[in-house]
Amino acid sequence: MHEASSIELVSGDWEQLGPDAARIRDAVFVREQGIPAELEWDEEDASSVHVVAYRTAPVREPVATARLLAGGWIGRVAVVKSARRGGLGRLLVEGLVKVAKERGEPMARLYAQTYAMPFYETCGFTAVGEPFEEAGIPHIEMIRTLSDNTLSDAPAPSTGQPQASLGNT
Repeated sequence: MHEASSIELVSGDWEQLGPDAARIRDAVFVREQGIPAELEWDEEDASSVHVVAYRTAPVREPVATARLLAGGWIGRVAVVKSARRGGLGRLLVEGLVKVAKERGEPMARLYAQTYAMPFYETCGFTAVGEPFEEAGIPHIEMIRTLSDNTLSDAPAPSTGQPQASLGNT
Protein backbone atom coordinates (compact mmCIF):
# COMPACT_ATOMS: atom_id res chain seq x y z
CA MET A 1 0.00 0.00 0.00
CA HIS A 2 1.18 3.51 -0.72
CA GLU A 3 1.99 5.78 2.17
CA ALA A 4 -0.73 8.38 2.60
CA SER A 5 1.85 11.17 2.41
CA SER A 6 3.03 10.09 -1.06
CA ILE A 7 -0.41 9.88 -2.73
CA GLU A 8 -2.99 12.63 -3.10
CA LEU A 9 -6.52 11.83 -4.30
CA VAL A 10 -8.46 14.58 -6.02
CA SER A 11 -12.07 14.36 -7.18
CA GLY A 12 -13.71 16.77 -9.56
CA ASP A 13 -15.22 17.26 -12.98
CA TRP A 14 -13.74 16.75 -16.43
CA GLU A 15 -12.92 20.43 -16.86
CA GLN A 16 -10.76 20.29 -13.73
CA LEU A 17 -9.21 16.81 -14.01
CA GLY A 18 -9.60 15.98 -17.69
CA PRO A 19 -6.05 16.73 -18.82
CA ASP A 20 -4.50 14.48 -16.16
CA ALA A 21 -7.15 11.75 -16.46
CA ALA A 22 -6.75 11.77 -20.25
CA ARG A 23 -2.98 11.41 -19.96
CA ILE A 24 -3.38 8.29 -17.81
CA ARG A 25 -6.16 6.77 -19.93
CA ASP A 26 -4.22 7.39 -23.13
CA ALA A 27 -1.16 5.63 -21.67
CA VAL A 28 -3.09 2.64 -20.29
CA PHE A 29 -6.01 2.08 -22.65
CA VAL A 30 -4.93 3.53 -26.00
CA ARG A 31 -1.17 2.92 -26.05
CA GLU A 32 -0.78 -0.09 -23.74
CA GLN A 33 -4.00 -2.02 -24.49
CA GLY A 34 -4.47 -0.84 -28.08
CA ILE A 35 -8.03 0.45 -27.64
CA PRO A 36 -8.89 2.82 -30.51
CA ALA A 37 -8.90 6.42 -29.30
CA GLU A 38 -12.37 6.99 -30.77
CA LEU A 39 -13.74 4.33 -28.38
CA GLU A 40 -11.93 5.73 -25.34
CA TRP A 41 -13.29 9.26 -25.41
CA ASP A 42 -17.05 9.75 -25.02
CA GLU A 43 -19.70 12.21 -23.91
CA GLU A 44 -19.89 10.56 -20.48
CA ASP A 45 -16.73 12.35 -19.32
CA ALA A 46 -18.52 15.71 -19.17
CA SER A 47 -21.15 14.48 -16.69
CA SER A 48 -19.02 12.10 -14.61
CA VAL A 49 -17.28 12.53 -11.28
CA HIS A 50 -13.59 11.90 -11.90
CA VAL A 51 -10.89 10.96 -9.43
CA VAL A 52 -7.16 11.23 -10.08
CA ALA A 53 -4.42 9.92 -7.81
CA TYR A 54 -1.21 11.93 -7.79
CA ARG A 55 2.15 10.64 -6.64
CA THR A 56 3.55 13.57 -4.66
CA ALA A 57 7.22 12.58 -4.38
CA PRO A 58 9.72 13.11 -5.80
CA VAL A 59 7.52 15.28 -8.08
CA ARG A 60 3.72 15.57 -8.28
CA GLU A 61 2.45 13.45 -11.16
CA PRO A 62 -0.89 11.81 -12.06
CA VAL A 63 -0.66 8.01 -11.81
CA ALA A 64 -4.24 6.65 -11.62
CA THR A 65 -7.77 7.65 -12.55
CA ALA A 66 -11.39 6.45 -12.60
CA ARG A 67 -14.83 7.94 -13.11
CA LEU A 68 -18.36 7.56 -11.74
CA LEU A 69 -21.36 7.89 -14.04
CA ALA A 70 -25.06 8.20 -13.24
CA GLY A 71 -26.60 5.02 -11.90
CA GLY A 72 -23.53 4.05 -9.90
CA TRP A 73 -21.50 2.99 -12.95
CA ILE A 74 -17.75 3.02 -12.29
CA GLY A 75 -15.49 3.07 -15.30
CA ARG A 76 -12.18 3.92 -16.89
CA VAL A 77 -10.21 2.63 -13.89
CA ALA A 78 -6.58 2.98 -14.96
CA VAL A 79 -3.25 2.89 -13.14
CA VAL A 80 0.02 3.58 -14.94
CA LYS A 81 2.48 0.66 -15.01
CA SER A 82 4.95 2.27 -12.60
CA ALA A 83 2.27 2.62 -9.91
CA ARG A 84 0.56 -0.79 -10.14
CA ARG A 85 0.33 -3.34 -7.34
CA GLY A 86 0.38 -0.65 -4.67
CA GLY A 87 -3.29 -0.35 -3.75
CA LEU A 88 -4.20 2.62 -5.96
CA GLY A 89 -6.87 0.75 -7.93
CA ARG A 90 -8.60 -0.23 -4.70
CA LEU A 91 -8.32 3.34 -3.38
CA LEU A 92 -9.98 4.71 -6.52
CA VAL A 93 -12.75 2.09 -6.59
CA GLU A 94 -13.54 2.46 -2.88
CA GLY A 95 -13.56 6.24 -3.22
CA LEU A 96 -16.08 6.12 -6.05
CA VAL A 97 -18.17 3.49 -4.23
CA LYS A 98 -18.34 5.93 -1.32
CA VAL A 99 -19.48 8.75 -3.64
CA ALA A 100 -22.12 6.47 -5.20
CA LYS A 101 -23.39 5.52 -1.76
CA GLU A 102 -23.52 9.19 -0.68
CA ARG A 103 -25.61 9.88 -3.79
CA GLY A 104 -28.09 7.22 -2.71
CA GLU A 105 -27.22 4.70 -5.40
CA PRO A 106 -28.37 1.22 -4.39
CA MET A 107 -25.64 -0.48 -6.45
CA ALA A 108 -22.19 0.22 -7.78
CA ARG A 109 -21.74 -1.37 -11.20
CA LEU A 110 -18.94 -1.75 -13.70
CA TYR A 111 -17.80 -3.60 -16.76
CA ALA A 112 -14.57 -5.33 -15.74
CA GLN A 113 -12.00 -6.67 -18.12
CA THR A 114 -12.25 -10.36 -17.30
CA TYR A 115 -8.61 -10.65 -16.24
CA ALA A 116 -9.39 -8.06 -13.51
CA MET A 117 -12.37 -9.99 -12.04
CA PRO A 118 -10.38 -11.27 -9.02
CA PHE A 119 -9.36 -7.70 -8.15
CA TYR A 120 -12.95 -6.43 -8.27
CA GLU A 121 -14.14 -9.43 -6.25
CA THR A 122 -11.76 -8.36 -3.47
CA CYS A 123 -13.48 -4.95 -3.65
CA GLY A 124 -16.85 -6.60 -2.96
CA PHE A 125 -18.13 -6.90 -6.54
CA THR A 126 -19.88 -9.98 -7.94
CA ALA A 127 -19.99 -10.98 -11.61
CA VAL A 128 -23.42 -11.11 -13.24
CA GLY A 129 -24.34 -12.40 -16.67
CA GLU A 130 -21.99 -13.73 -19.29
CA PRO A 131 -18.70 -12.30 -20.56
CA PHE A 132 -18.90 -10.07 -23.63
CA GLU A 133 -16.41 -8.34 -25.87
CA GLU A 134 -15.91 -4.58 -25.91
CA ALA A 135 -13.16 -2.92 -27.95
CA GLY A 136 -11.81 -6.41 -28.66
CA ILE A 137 -11.31 -7.16 -24.95
CA PRO A 138 -13.39 -9.66 -22.89
CA HIS A 139 -15.48 -7.92 -20.19
CA ILE A 140 -18.08 -8.93 -17.63
CA GLU A 141 -20.62 -6.88 -15.71
CA MET A 142 -20.02 -6.78 -11.96
CA ILE A 143 -22.16 -5.30 -9.18
CA ARG A 144 -21.80 -4.37 -5.52
CA THR A 145 -24.86 -3.76 -3.37
CA LEU A 146 -24.71 -0.46 -1.49
CA SER A 147 -28.15 -0.41 0.12
CA ASP A 148 -31.41 -2.30 0.43
CA ASN A 149 -33.07 -0.13 -2.24
CA THR A 150 -34.01 -1.51 -5.63
CA LEU A 151 -31.67 -1.14 -8.58
CA SER A 152 -31.82 2.30 -10.18
CA ASP A 153 -33.20 2.76 -13.67
CA ALA A 154 -30.10 4.54 -14.97
CA PRO A 155 -29.00 2.94 -18.23
CA ALA A 156 -25.64 1.27 -18.68
CA PRO A 157 -22.92 3.53 -20.06
CA SER A 158 -22.84 3.70 -23.82
CA THR A 159 -19.28 2.33 -23.90
CA GLY A 160 -17.64 0.15 -22.26
CA GLN A 161 -11.70 5.88 -0.40
CA PRO A 162 -11.45 3.37 2.14
CA GLN A 163 -10.64 5.53 5.21
CA ALA A 164 -10.23 8.96 3.65
CA SER A 165 -12.44 11.34 1.77
CA LEU A 166 -11.74 12.44 -1.77
CA GLY A 167 -10.49 16.01 -1.84
CA ASN A 168 -11.61 18.69 -4.26
CA THR A 169 -8.96 21.15 -5.37
